[in-house]
Amino acid sequence: MLDDALMPTRTLGRTGRSVSAVGLGTWQLGGDWGDVPEADARAVLDASADAGVTLFDTADVYGDGRSERIIGGWLADHPDAGVTVATKMGRRLDQVPANYVLANFREWTDRSRRNLGQDTLDLVQLHCPPTAAFHDDAVYDALDTLVSEGAIAAYGVSVEETAQALAAIARPHVASVQIILNAFRLKPLDEVLPAAAEAGVGILARVPLASGLLSGKYDERTEFGADDHRNYNRHGEAFDQGETFSGVDYEAGVAAARRFSALVEAEAPDGTTPAQAAIAWVAQLPGVTSVIPGARSVAQAESNAAAGLLPPLGPAFDAGVHAIYDEFFRAGIHARW
Repeated sequence: MLDDALMPTRTLGRTGRSVSAVGLGTWQLGGDWGDVPEADARAVLDASADAGVTLFDTADVYGDGRSERIIGGWLADHPDAGVTVATKMGRRLDQVPANYVLANFREWTDRSRRNLGQDTLDLVQLHCPPTAAFHDDAVYDALDTLVSEGAIAAYGVSVEETAQALAAIARPHVASVQIILNAFRLKPLDEVLPAAAEAGVGILARVPLASGLLSGKYDERTEFGADDHRNYNRHGEAFDQGETFSGVDYEAGVAAARRFSALVEAEAPDGTTPAQAAIAWVAQLPGVTSVIPGARSVAQAESNAAAGLLPPLGPAFDAGVHAIYDEFFRAGIHARW
């Protein structure tokens, strides 16, 4: 029944661009998740586009530009694909307020333009800068300058904390906010989604599977490679802990994922995988523009995109998600991010 269905689209905030309800995150194509050969990465992009995905999210530091370069090569071979590329900048230097200045922004965006083969970047997001940057008029003035110069068409922010998202939403030219949002991270539902909807700011939901936990495929014995952030960043050793398993304790996450899989079995349409239900639940939240799960294989890319075609999961499913969150995570997670 879903084979002939079309991927839903939404307007990406103040960019005015129409993008698919399920996009593609490409951190996996750059690094920190184990090696993905370039041919496999290109196949993931092909499969995603064939499935109706029209939003690729990347960053200048994913594989030190490898993800951008792979996407750039793909765009050169598919000039009429109609894909919006959202990249990110700001982590090529230490994340201190003094580095968020126009000269650095020009250098970083010029590099991304070369990597992607684009004269004007579709959307550039500040890549989880320090909190002070969200309150600095000069930061937004510099971004406005890049728009006026034609280096970028629009800008947004990627955040770690809901307070940072709210500060950005209040700015008149911020087009979008990217934030961690999944069944194990519900705080953005309280204020961020309503504020963004009222302001006309797009919401890109990242880490929708809690780094794979919500797929239901991991257990207490699962091991991750030495070059996988799910091994080396469980406690925030390399970057914000919230980026790895959404910051939840791994064992608690495995237990909660089992409950989530049971909820999917009971309340989701027959044949829906836990990963698809997790993506669909986020995509169906009012105020969410696009969900950007990553994929390392064609099968993952196709399965993720299919989540965008699922019918509404319904109030019983939603209540189950909230019950799992309240039992396992609210006390330890809600106040932190």
